[in-house]
Amino acid sequence: MKPIKLDNQQGRLFKSRFSDELNPNHPLIQLSKLIEWKQLEEEFDKLFVEKIGQPAKPVRLVVGLFILQHMYGLSDKNVVHRWVENSYWQYFCGYEFWHHALPIHPTSLIKWRHRLGEAGLSKILQGTIAAAVLTGAVKKKP
Repeated sequence: MKPIKLDNQQGRLFKSRFSDELNPNHPLIQLSKLIEWKQLEEEFDKLFVEKIGQPAKPVRLVVGLFILQHMYGLSDKNVVHRWVENSYWQYFCGYEFWHHALPIHPTSLIKWRHRLGEAGLSKILQGTIAAAVLTGAVKKKP
């Protein structure tokens, strides 16, 4: 089934949004603004069928976990467990409110990696490189 879409429009009584509490200059918040999440969601949404099976986890969550995993050199298990502890990671992955539970089972990342294939993972890499070029962290070859 198609991935779930994150819906952060609805507020929560007695809970603050991350955007109200976190440092807007934090590198992960800045990077999250530069990545073309909608484009990645549209591209990867095509890999799923309608109305068959349980809905997949949100594309932004999984792509965000893949990016964090490679930024910090973590295993599938460690990236998922550290996500629970870090509000900047949760915000980067598209969440506006604190979550105390694991967002996804670590073995699901293996399944997603297989579904995306080399071409899909390459698109994620291209997106992060484009963001790095925009910030000046990486320069284009002449």
